[in-house]
Amino acid sequence: MKNNLIDGGIEFDWGKSSENYARYRDIYPKEMYESLYRLGFGGKGTVNLDIGTGTGVIPRFMCSYGGKFYGVDIAENQITKAKELSKGFNIDYCVGTAEKIPFEDGFFDSVCAVQCWRYFDKEKTVPEIRRVLKENGSFIIAYMQWLPFESEIIEKSLKLVKKYNPHWDCFKDRINVKNSKLSLDGFKKKEFIEFDCDIPFTRESWNGRMVACRGIEPSLTTEEVKRFSFELMKLLEEYDERFTLRHQVAIFCFEKI
Repeated sequence: MKNNLIDGGIEFDWGKSSENYARYRDIYPKEMYESLYRLGFGGKGTVNLDIGTGTGVIPRFMCSYGGKFYGVDIAENQITKAKELSKGFNIDYCVGTAEKIPFEDGFFDSVCAVQCWRYFDKEKTVPEIRRVLKENGSFIIAYMQWLPFESEIIEKSLKLVKKYNPHWDCFKDRINVKNSKLSLDGFKKKEFIEFDCDIPFTRESWNGRMVACRGIEPSLTTEEVKRFSFELMKLLEEYDERFTLRHQVAIFCFEKI
């Protein structure tokens, strides 16, 4: 994947990170899933789409609410891993893009995009989401944002990523939900939710989480990834084996009009 607005246009491939992504990025808190459900994503009898689904973390955990789920991702390796992890779940996956969603008009009650909205061509994606949504259907954009200015571990880890990949850019500041100017043609704002949460990690799991970030495994060579991982583990020896890191969850819900 290449986007001139991200990482200076340097190519990255999430498929290179599917194993570590599946193992170390399944970290969303229960409160986030409950918020998505309360906003209409995944309730009993509903049909729901997760775009940019990755390894299917969101639909797997939302299945317990009783809805039918579909997941779409551009990376074939991610979809392969999602299918492997979702055996026995009521989820269907396919390779596809948010700019050309491979489903018929009015198919979904709700569509969700978690941690992936910035990767899409909005001029093409927004009309596609409206097309596949039923009347008054919901579209949800969600983020879980690390907070480097509130954590030494996060701050040092991000600086190390920049050492290996100077082109990498990431969100560093809190998302101001109340003052957000985010708007979508053909949708009206329905509700915003924002809260902080403390996510537990070990040295190994945080190392894996950082390896699986866009700036490292999806972008660098295997040897570069190994060197980064080794250096980060050495850095983490300064801290306890187990720790929690504060993140911000920000969820934007829109209704089709």
